Amino acid sequence: MAAIQLKNIRKRYGDLDVIHQLDLAINDGEFIVVVGPSGCGKSTLLRMIAGLETISGGQLVIGEKVANDLPPQKRNIAMVFQTYALFPHMTVEENIAFGPQVRGESKEETKEKVLRAADVLNIRTLLGRRPAELSGGQRQRVAMGRSIVRNSDVFLFDEPLSNLDAHLRVEMRTEIKALHQSLNATIVYVTHDQIEAMTMASRIVIMNSGRIEQVGPPTELYDRPVNKFVAGFLGSPAMNFIPARLSENGKHQKATLKDNSHLAVQLDTKGETNVTLGIRPEAFLIDPNGPLRMHVEVIEPTGAETLVYGYITDLPVRCVFKGRPAIDLGQTLALNVDSENVHVFDESSGVRL
Repeated sequence: MAAIQLKNIRKRYGDLDVIHQLDLAINDGEFIVVVGPSGCGKSTLLRMIAGLETISGGQLVIGEKVANDLPPQKRNIAMVFQTYALFPHMTVEENIAFGPQVRGESKEETKEKVLRAADVLNIRTLLGRRPAELSGGQRQRVAMGRSIVRNSDVFLFDEPLSNLDAHLRVEMRTEIKALHQSLNATIVYVTHDQIEAMTMASRIVIMNSGRIEQVGPPTELYDRPVNKFVAGFLGSPAMNFIPARLSENGKHQKATLKDNSHLAVQLDTKGETNVTLGIRPEAFLIDPNGPLRMHVEVIEPTGAETLVYGYITDLPVRCVFKGRPAIDLGQTLALNVDSENVHVFDESSGVRL
């Protein structure tokens, strides 16, 4: 396997910068998930690592080699695309064996690699089928099998699960994570799905408009987002944002909302200032003596949890409660939030205080 260093990397199309002087160190054997909204540059970044896009500036190092000018076939990288790109007239075995055969490997060595990949991906019983006879998840496993037989230093995944239904996406997330553990591979995985990022990554890279907003383990980014963008992007349902004004209250601060209700905030700043409070849906507590009042508009029971949508002051708010609390449509629900679960962001810059 190999580490990857991205040093001051840039990508330009004419006068348009799509990647802005990006720095990122990916450790050997790490599972990095690059996530962000459509158009943020994540797929472009992946294609630059693969050699499918030229690098406009900076330096790409794979292992110990500067790879800026290396053609894709010299980078020892395997890539799995959103589309499976399987040969329809070939069997599964022939599809997986195609790469080793082109590289001139012996029939015995190729056969051994195909069977090993098939065992890792649990598709040995499918080797005689053609792609048209496979489900979407099975086709994606075959595409992954073609990558495994390359014995690559780095595996790149470009939104490989976006064409699958919800059940298969969950199944394939587990498959890919198990693949990483069995191969101890360096994996760079691009997706727009923050659930995939949270469940699979060693570290998450959150991109926005060609820049990195934050890098870190999933729980760190979830618990301590550096700004409103990261806070709002990670989590489903998304974090609630409520304008408030901070004022001193003994050792800490209190946040006053538009309707003059108050929340305690664990922040040691002085004076008064306008801020935005960030509260995750699961942080709300039903409390008859709570300071917040929510007018309930929609109730969505999911079995283990109940999602409740409504308004605090005139702002839409989403709550997630465990179990099946007794809540009625149109009810005014009294809520509270522990001060440690209240995130505070600067009103103008969006930076976490």
